[in-house]
Amino acid sequence: MTGRLTGKVAVITGGASGIGKASALMFLAEGASVVVGDLNASNRELLTGEAQTLGYGERFRATSANVAMEDDVAAMIELAVTSFGRLDVMFNNAGIGGAFGAVTETTVDDWDETFAVLVRGVFLGVKYAVRAMQTHGDGGSIVNTASVAGVTGGGGPVAYSAAKAAVINLTKTLSLELACQRIRVNAIAPGAIQTPLLQQGRRVPVAEVASTFQPWPEGGRPEDIAATALFLASDESRFITGETITVDGGLMAGGPHAALIAKNAPSGWVGMNRGTTGQAPTVHKR
Repeated sequence: MTGRLTGKVAVITGGASGIGKASALMFLAEGASVVVGDLNASNRELLTGEAQTLGYGERFRATSANVAMEDDVAAMIELAVTSFGRLDVMFNNAGIGGAFGAVTETTVDDWDETFAVLVRGVFLGVKYAVRAMQTHGDGGSIVNTASVAGVTGGGGPVAYSAAKAAVINLTKTLSLELACQRIRVNAIAPGAIQTPLLQQGRRVPVAEVASTFQPWPEGGRPEDIAATALFLASDESRFITGETITVDGGLMAGGPHAALIAKNAPSGWVGMNRGTTGQAPTVHKR
């Protein structure tokens, strides 16, 4: 079998649903061996069954991993190395909606949990992925999921937007440190993509909201982001590092209209959106 990732080993966090699942299946189809880390046990089980049905079972592993916990991340990377012998690609994709509501009502705990998953999770993923990549000495590719919310005001809740902005800067800074080791570090900034995470808590379908201000007539799909991750993971992008690729159907080209995304979130409520982790959200009326 020959594919764009044949012989490569990849770890994908938040890999059992949405963008992560689409990426895992695409990477497998292109010849990679893949380890998925995800907190949601039922989603992991479903993806494992799908991978086996498609004939990818020998090249696939799934494990529970909280990316905010150092031991979990270290164990996930170790699983990739012990199962497949090396690590070539780290896709730091796990995410949550995080703290939402008025800044005056946002708790410190919710703010810290948001940054723990979205920023500390990337830091830990890079830390342990780089250690594994250094052992074979021929470089690698790190891909981080950012967001258009990280480059514009009003594209998402305050904590989420600030955390994604941190991911974009972290990507640039790490690319400088790691270039001499031939380890590339890039990010993807999705727009309105039809995932369970983005739809949670919204009054109307994301596709319906996006159609009012997104130039491209079709809604974004997880596969659109997965295809970009595949390009960044492959040797086709060997001379690209420190970049954030926006994949948004022209949304950012339209300027401040991106703020409409945030305006369609529930108003008058405060709490914590834990996405598709299987962990319950906390919500209360302010």
